[in-house]
Amino acid sequence: MKSITLANLDVFENGAPWSLFADLRRESPIHWNEEEKPNSGFFSVTRYHDIVKVLRDSDTFTSERFTNLEEVDAEQEEARRSLLETDGTRHRALRRLLQGQFTPQAVAKYETFLRGLTATTLDNAFAKGEFDFVEEVAADFPIQVLAKLLDVPESDTGQLIDWGNRMIGFDDPEHADVLINDPESEKYRLVPFKSPAALEVFAYGDELARQRKGKDGTDLVSVLVNSPMSDGIALTERDFHTNFLLLVVAGNETTRHTISHTMNNLINNPDQLALLQERPDLIPWAVEEFLRYASPVYHFRRTATKDVDFNGVEIKQGQKIVPWFASGNRDDSVFENPNKFDVTRNPNEHMAFGRGGPHMCLGNALARIELRVMFEDLVSRVDKVERVGDVDFLRSNFVHGIKRMPVKVTLR
Repeated sequence: MKSITLANLDVFENGAPWSLFADLRRESPIHWNEEEKPNSGFFSVTRYHDIVKVLRDSDTFTSERFTNLEEVDAEQEEARRSLLETDGTRHRALRRLLQGQFTPQAVAKYETFLRGLTATTLDNAFAKGEFDFVEEVAADFPIQVLAKLLDVPESDTGQLIDWGNRMIGFDDPEHADVLINDPESEKYRLVPFKSPAALEVFAYGDELARQRKGKDGTDLVSVLVNSPMSDGIALTERDFHTNFLLLVVAGNETTRHTISHTMNNLINNPDQLALLQERPDLIPWAVEEFLRYASPVYHFRRTATKDVDFNGVEIKQGQKIVPWFASGNRDDSVFENPNKFDVTRNPNEHMAFGRGGPHMCLGNALARIELRVMFEDLVSRVDKVERVGDVDFLRSNFVHGIKRMPVKVTLR
């Protein structure tokens, strides 16, 4: 096991390395991974209950030193810090600023809008018979929801998708303007993902903020620029930039990839599609299995704040610890027959959104309603869905993404 490293992107060429995760859980659940310089290596945490321990102990395992594998210096930390990379009182204040927009009660008011949007999205895609499911359905649908939350025109959604691709695809030559480990990326070291696209997102957000400052809008931009902070520390320009960018990325990418993976998983498991068609009442609960099986975010890194003995492994202050949510979601000590896609699975305490702790995904209720509405409509219409080309995975060990998935749909 010593030579295995989850820093190697080739391991993720065909999606999640499920068998490798299983080997690590069994043989080396707290596993040291070497990295190429300038990075210094990290500990992979692959068992469900160990991951929960890390996520719930932010005093020992902090997000303040950043949550991607990339190691950043103090200047980069100051320039690039968002809600994700903040702990303690400031994290609670930033989270409180936005959380009212994402409660189950708040997102429930979008259901009528979501049903209309879903119908339009599927009408347009299904009329083609054969199409790229990612482009026509999975990418288009959540970005339209984000546009509504930001109160920006539908005509901007293509640009929002492009920005997300270019930033989240920082390790994928097809998407990145400059690969994150390329020396050229140092020109952009003070912006998220070291991506030029981040500067474009900042400029776009600044114009929205200028238009809405001091007004009574209820969209997410207006909330950011007009609401007082509970800790009494005003939102800075950096705070606005990085958290607006976080909304643009998080509001689209994870739901998009869960939709893509779920369609792929239903194609691979036609008995489960048939069951949902026979029992559509199962879909609200099946959403949890959609999320567990997709695991759209592989990890969010933490950093040890002190020397600690973790299950007999000595971790030094300053070393990186990486909880692999995707691995935790296939842990057979928690999930019976974890490699089976089972829409009736109950209980299903997956960690697609994290599992407790202060950084539990803020948008989880919105993602759930988007997935429910999408698949309630989709499974009621289709007779058969088949792939007519290869599934093309994002080159990444951060986001478990699908770039392309050509399909042919036969309607009922």
